[in-house]
Amino acid sequence: MSLESLSVADSLAGVDRDEWNALAGEQPFVRHEFFSALLESGSAAASTGWRPQFLLLRRAGALAGAMPLFAKTHSYGEYVFDWAWADAHERHGVEYYPKLLCAVPFTPVRGTRILGDKEPLVHAALEMAKGYSSLHVLFSTEAEILEQHGMLVRRTVQFHWRNEGYTDFEDFLARLSHARRKNIRQERRRVREAGVSLRVLEGEAITSAHWEFFNRCYQRTYAAHRSSPYLNLDFFLRLGRALPRNMVLVLAEREGRAIATSLLVRDATTLYGRYWGAVEHVPLLHFECCYYQAIDYAIANKLEIFEGGAQGEHKIFRGLLPVETLSAHWLAHPRFARAVEQFLEREGAGIARYVNELADHSPFKNQEEK
Repeated sequence: MSLESLSVADSLAGVDRDEWNALAGEQPFVRHEFFSALLESGSAAASTGWRPQFLLLRRAGALAGAMPLFAKTHSYGEYVFDWAWADAHERHGVEYYPKLLCAVPFTPVRGTRILGDKEPLVHAALEMAKGYSSLHVLFSTEAEILEQHGMLVRRTVQFHWRNEGYTDFEDFLARLSHARRKNIRQERRRVREAGVSLRVLEGEAITSAHWEFFNRCYQRTYAAHRSSPYLNLDFFLRLGRALPRNMVLVLAEREGRAIATSLLVRDATTLYGRYWGAVEHVPLLHFECCYYQAIDYAIANKLEIFEGGAQGEHKIFRGLLPVETLSAHWLAHPRFARAVEQFLEREGAGIARYVNELADHSPFKNQEEK
């Protein structure tokens, strides 16, 4: 009798938290608590188009590997866009949904997606995918392994800030070109002149009332864009209770009243920008809450990187530089697989040119200014 087994779970209720986290490491987004909050709050569930199909590898009863898979009936909340692929399938009478997705829902953050022993999990996931149109592994640091197994690699761009040993925010500003330094100082001054003060709350200092205000801002942001929010108050409350040491909340106040907030998530080396919202409009407050406060916090806490989230060329003017992120894709239908492969070759060349062009707009001093 084999001591190794593979199984598929539709929840984490029967998976030991400590065993899972021993494989996951310290990045909060792949920890047992984060996935549990998503599932148990109903944010990522079959009813919302995210049917959990977590692949579990056990040896002698102990968890040796895990892969967070979802059967998806749409492509919302992924941030690696495949709507054109889905449309091409449908136009040719081939169903694209459900597809099989390995990702952290609603979270465009780089990191491991295949926990523990990777080889048997990749083999098993590709076997599972034969019952679907495709398999997608998003924002994965295992792209090389996945490519070796025949998956196609897709490149996208994010904007990240790197700590070059700055002593404080002024030291960071001193490394920027005169124009960019002047612009950031003007933006921060205008927020202060509008009567706004800011404070940063961490861990257990973030109360239920703070989470309720944050959720109000979060919901309002989605409503302003005429879209439906992915997450709910139950998710944020669960997250705050389960992973307090990873939570950082920026609170903007005017005349003693909270008017805006942004949520940052941290681990030992990296700060991750996540969500923002406001109940009053103050010009430039978004940049203060989402970028300048984050950079300030990262410097003060000696964090190495601040990941600013998906998209947004405006970030480059505030010290966040372009970084390639990788995802991997397998399509069951050979004809579509060839077409996607050709598309990704063209897109990849375009991404490389785009990154090079962005480098010409670096906010940092050039050699003549140093």
